[in-house]
Amino acid sequence: MKNIFSNKNRWASIAFLGLLVFTMLFSACEDDEFANGPITITKVFLEDASSSVPDREVSFARLGQLLRIEGSGFTGLKKVYINGYSSYFNPVYVSDNSMLVSVSKNTPTVEADAEVRNTIQFMNDSYDIVFPFEIRSSAPGITSISNTLPLAGETITIYGSGLVEVSKVVFPGDVEVTDGITSDTDGEFFIVTVPDGVSEEGGSLMIECSNGGAYSPAYFNFKNGVILDFDGMGAQGYWGSSTSMIKPDDLESASVGTGNVSQGTYVAHRPARIASFGAAKNRLSEVWTAGNDVDDWRGQLTPYIPASTPLDEVAFQFDIFVPQAWSGSGFLKICLVNGFNGGEWSGNCYNYVPWVIDGEVVPFETEGWTTVTVPLNMLYAFTDGDFTFEDVLTTRETSSYKNFGFYFENSDFTLQNITGNDADSETEFPSAETSVDVYTDNWRIVSLATPVYSDFPDVEE
Repeated sequence: MKNIFSNKNRWASIAFLGLLVFTMLFSACEDDEFANGPITITKVFLEDASSSVPDREVSFARLGQLLRIEGSGFTGLKKVYINGYSSYFNPVYVSDNSMLVSVSKNTPTVEADAEVRNTIQFMNDSYDIVFPFEIRSSAPGITSISNTLPLAGETITIYGSGLVEVSKVVFPGDVEVTDGITSDTDGEFFIVTVPDGVSEEGGSLMIECSNGGAYSPAYFNFKNGVILDFDGMGAQGYWGSSTSMIKPDDLESASVGTGNVSQGTYVAHRPARIASFGAAKNRLSEVWTAGNDVDDWRGQLTPYIPASTPLDEVAFQFDIFVPQAWSGSGFLKICLVNGFNGGEWSGNCYNYVPWVIDGEVVPFETEGWTTVTVPLNMLYAFTDGDFTFEDVLTTRETSSYKNFGFYFENSDFTLQNITGNDADSETEFPSAETSVDVYTDNWRIVSLATPVYSDFPDVEE
């Protein structure tokens, strides 16, 4: 290879390098000239690679979002404050006419001082401008609903985050409620009365609040998912003469509960004929669906919940009423199929222990009927792996006894049984004799799929 610094080319190369250095110095001088110039803002864009409009002009932004600012005079920018909060920007992504800045999740919104609220401030060594721009909190979200199968006229509580000043709730069937909504000042819940006319097909609730909108999972009023309600939807199975078997004569129908009341017939997991359950015993009561040749989960449910649905998006729900404190002993075993002796903490079941929270005993009771949601990937056989609803359907269809049901169990266990952590094996929960009353009703399989709420509904995503 020819050496460019040979005698023949040496002087030309030196001249070229000198010109290059001069050009760089001149460019730097130009940047210095504009570095402290006036700043103007013309447009703000939301950068969202997951959107069909990844670079969208906007008039507001939320915490955690990335903005692209268009204007002039950004060269030499020293500080950006959003709602008075110093906000990070990478100088690599700054040109004189465009820049990127992140809206930190720590940026104050409603708590920001009035003079800086809904503003972006840009500063260089010579200029300081304030651009009016709305900053909203992170999008609201719904995590649970106190009762997903209530009667019209009953009140329900919707829990989540960012649920500030809820102004509208749309129930399945496009039934809107705009009056009588009580919102928590911290945005953690709101209370609303269930209207008439809610679709029996069920679906998601959609809410609007001062912080935007959100959907609930698609499990509200989903009556097509009911596998047993003891009033004609689904069939109860029972057999033999065992004291543990709950039969139709053991069911109850007296109206019980405050706020959300009982709906016809329901099951008492300690039937009236049993005064109390002894300690250190399992399978003390059992109640089942009819099972073989009657239960048809695939035919009933897959028109609404495809078999290919990831298992963390499918759940078993039931309504529960516990009128006095339940604490210290006893739990419900949810059995996907009929094939357990009792006492298992593995396999195709899940043990529901509502009075243990974060490793501590917290008495559990309800004023009225409330909904419990158990994602099917919490069944012990399905906790580790990428399972779908098809795996659950196949498990039931290949079982010798296809009954679905509950045991009431009253045995000793440790925190490790609940958490799966070896370190929790020393925390013990010894059983004791109990006469607790636990009632359930409206057993159902539901979808946990949640529609995505768009801040830009006029643009198809």
